[in-house]
Amino acid sequence: MNEPMRCRWSIIVAVYNRLDETRELLASAEALEGDRATFELVFVDDGSRDGFREFIEGYASPSGLHVRALFQENQGPGAARNHGMKVAAGDYFIFVDSDCTFPPCWLKEIEAAVTREQLDAFGGPDTCHPSFSPFLKAVNYSMTSFIGTGGTRGNTRRIGRYYPRSFNMGISRRVRAHVGEMGALRHGQDMDYSMRIHAAGFRVGLIPGAFVYHKRRTSLPRFFRQVFNWGAARVTLSRAHRGTLRVIHILPALVVGGAAMLLALTACCPGAPAVHVAWIVTGTLYLAVALLAVVQAGKRYGSPRVAALAVVTLTTQVLAYGLGLWWGAGRTARGKEARGFTKRYYGNEHQVKK
Repeated sequence: MNEPMRCRWSIIVAVYNRLDETRELLASAEALEGDRATFELVFVDDGSRDGFREFIEGYASPSGLHVRALFQENQGPGAARNHGMKVAAGDYFIFVDSDCTFPPCWLKEIEAAVTREQLDAFGGPDTCHPSFSPFLKAVNYSMTSFIGTGGTRGNTRRIGRYYPRSFNMGISRRVRAHVGEMGALRHGQDMDYSMRIHAAGFRVGLIPGAFVYHKRRTSLPRFFRQVFNWGAARVTLSRAHRGTLRVIHILPALVVGGAAMLLALTACCPGAPAVHVAWIVTGTLYLAVALLAVVQAGKRYGSPRVAALAVVTLTTQVLAYGLGLWWGAGRTARGKEARGFTKRYYGNEHQVKK
């Protein structure tokens, strides 16, 4: 592996049993435009047991990428990113998830925007590559559409302040010196970090052209567990950062709560006219949103299958986030940590975070 060098950008990637994804990320990094002397790739292995160490130590970049690897016992992504910042040589630290890949212009877009806007911290959107499966495209629709997230993940049309997230997030060395390291939250630690950066008064901006291709979860159960944990984490974030909870965050919980009340009323008073009307109104609203999702996803991807799956992923997203928020609120009310799934979070027992 190469020795540290002073550069402008340190791209820090926390890795945990994601060897195949790391190969794809590296392949896309080889195609990045720009002078290789201006950036480095710093992989921080969080105790993988899938052969990552052997692979990365034997990796030889065909384009002259400066690649380094650090290794630690399993401590979670926040600790891995903190480890990376301690040894990174760049003036800016850019965090990218291991299941992401870059378009060739990614770093040039960041360079231009940071220089033009004098940003202290920044982020870019995530999207799907044309080669992704119909399911991943449907997940991408759910996670990036305005009706799915209110534009909070990097849409220029969004509700409220923009908070960079660690799938595609950068900070200056000055920000780290002032704000410190990422916290210990397993879920939501990047949002907590962004909120602390905003609170410290730094200039934060969205760079629309600096998008990454993001695979996210590759099955519906994994997607459900991930979004559920985000809902639970929102409770912790709202307690730590007063005033950051928005209607868009509460809405899924209201939907889930309303559906539960309607089911309870149906069981108690199945023949009541008011219950009948409530079902008609609820069904009409759901069909309207589903139709909008079908039209939008179909237009975006040109695929009837993706359009149909978008209804499934959007429904799963709202249900999972709402249930997660209720779960987190209930645990908090009992004086417990507002956490969600910990076992089989990735669908593979050897990937469990203890």
